[in-house]
Amino acid sequence: MNVLISLSSFGAAEVGRHGQLWCAQLSRAAGADSVEVRGELLRDAATELPALAGMAAVYSSPEGLWAATGQLDEQALARGLHAAQVLGSPRLKMAIGGFGTASHASLARLKELLVAQATELVIENDQTESAGTLAAMQGFFDAQERAGLDLGMTFDMGNWHWQGECPLQAAQALARHVRYVHCKGVQRQPAKWVAVPLMASAAPWRAVLRALPADVPHAIEYPLVGDTLEAATRTQIEVIRAARRGL
Repeated sequence: MNVLISLSSFGAAEVGRHGQLWCAQLSRAAGADSVEVRGELLRDAATELPALAGMAAVYSSPEGLWAATGQLDEQALARGLHAAQVLGSPRLKMAIGGFGTASHASLARLKELLVAQATELVIENDQTESAGTLAAMQGFFDAQERAGLDLGMTFDMGNWHWQGECPLQAAQALARHVRYVHCKGVQRQPAKWVAVPLMASAAPWRAVLRALPADVPHAIEYPLVGDTLEAATRTQIEVIRAARRGL
């Protein structure tokens, strides 16, 4: 099992100060197998993406695959695929955005757009009602199967809480689609949920991991902080590896 670092884990301020190349190099030095480059944190995509080429297993697009109107956003998909290709990343991660009943007809077009692509598109549950509930995810994966697609899922363990969903129920229902796991603990603050390391999580994260495939890449997507950032990152990588060995 490969352990990745989602580079957002270093925080927007740290990434803004050093850039994602620096963060990727630190991640590899700490023992990560690869990284996930974050589109929303790119300072200058034209220079940063080529500099990161060969270092990232996943490119994360901040854009939804369907617009709020329910129309397939072909340009957003094209931008994501282009970025993944520049990086040499085998996977592009997107959320479904405004996908709904009216979007089903566009799945045939999505299949056409992906048929000649070497890049694998994986769909993540985000923190929104349209793309982050179990009903929304089940509706999408059922529809894409009927359309002859075989898209995999990025299962974010923590995001379910933002919509009041049960992550264990979601894991049990969606496990067969999961090809990538975002490891994220959560705690409830007075006004909101926040991401925390797994060992500090208020959620039943071990049970969730047991319900998910063990042989797919797992990425850290929670705050990585410490006086020595490389050492802190190395410790959390081992937490993920040890957790999977112990299940």
